Amino acid sequence: MRIAVCMKQVPAYSEGNMDEKTGVLIRSGLENIVNVYDLAALEVALQVREAAGGTVTVFTMGPESAQSVLREAFARGADEGCLVCDKAFAGADVLTTSYTLMQAMNSQGKFDLIVCGRQTTDGDTAQVSGELAQWLGIPHCNWVSELQEIREDGVIFWQKTDAVRREIEAAWPCLLSVEKSSVTPRMPSLKLKIAGKKKTIIRIGLEDLEDQNPEHYGLKGSATRVKKIFPPEKVQRQAVRRMDGNEAARYIAKILENG
Repeated sequence: MRIAVCMKQVPAYSEGNMDEKTGVLIRSGLENIVNVYDLAALEVALQVREAAGGTVTVFTMGPESAQSVLREAFARGADEGCLVCDKAFAGADVLTTSYTLMQAMNSQGKFDLIVCGRQTTDGDTAQVSGELAQWLGIPHCNWVSELQEIREDGVIFWQKTDAVRREIEAAWPCLLSVEKSSVTPRMPSLKLKIAGKKKTIIRIGLEDLEDQNPEHYGLKGSATRVKKIFPPEKVQRQAVRRMDGNEAARYIAKILENG
């Protein structure tokens, strides 16, 4: 069984500047870490491998520094790591990112299961997983909260939304977007960390993809543009007023009367 996991390198802090012309986050000078949601995705993939056998391949799209994501994944048990890196991929929006990941995955063959984290902490769109599944033409499910059973022909899992919790069965191949709370990621192993330093990272550039048109990638291929970036207005802290029920009711009624 072949399992793929999407992981991303993100800034460790919420502070950061945007390029005023492109609307792209300026990442230089920021400390980078593995997206916490993706650690849950990796753990789910490792558990599926332990139950059904096979291999876990991690894909990360980013600059050369994103190799650290793959080394971290090796230290936690991943078998292979692919760095999707090319100047042509820079500045991609969520749609173009998902298209690039689809092309990269297809360059490595077919996968039975693809696991993604719910979202990234730098973008928070939670759209890449669904778009990736659409490009691949496979079923997918978001808000996966728990794996129930791994079968030879598919998987049974629980999906939990704000409104309902339901049990779902999906056949291979499929894509699951898992919640951060669905599992507790295992700690890196010193033995695997040492072994992971010696592993060869598979590099995937534009020349390795079936579609090699640079107009379809990065900022050029993006369907959306950030028009304006601005911080939210700061709200002045208000003093807390304490009053009994009748007094509070009269106070609220007066506010409503004055509009």
